[in-house]
Amino acid sequence: MSPRRARRAEPSDRRGRAAPPPRPLDAVLHGMERVEEWPDGDWKVRRVAGTAPGKVYRCPGCEQEIVGALPHVVSWPNWTGGEGERRHWHTACWRKRADRGPGRSRY
Repeated sequence: MSPRRARRAEPSDRRGRAAPPPRPLDAVLHGMERVEEWPDGDWKVRRVAGTAPGKVYRCPGCEQEIVGALPHVVSWPNWTGGEGERRHWHTACWRKRADRGPGRSRY
């Protein structure tokens, strides 16, 4: 008796399961910069996969270290010359920065 041949199943033929959902747009844009509008102006934001294990950054939101191997966000003001103001943020700190109390810098 010869072994059965494996055949590639069609997306709708996977043992009665539906096709997997499409990947979210953020997964496709990972590493590409986008412009975000915030109350304090427009910011260019880039998600970083965190593949450089030797680098360490300090998050301006919580003032804790970001190890380079940790996925995080890099942001800078969306104006000419704003690239010099780039900062590395924890993703959660970047999302919550508008909610910070008085007396704490938002950048």
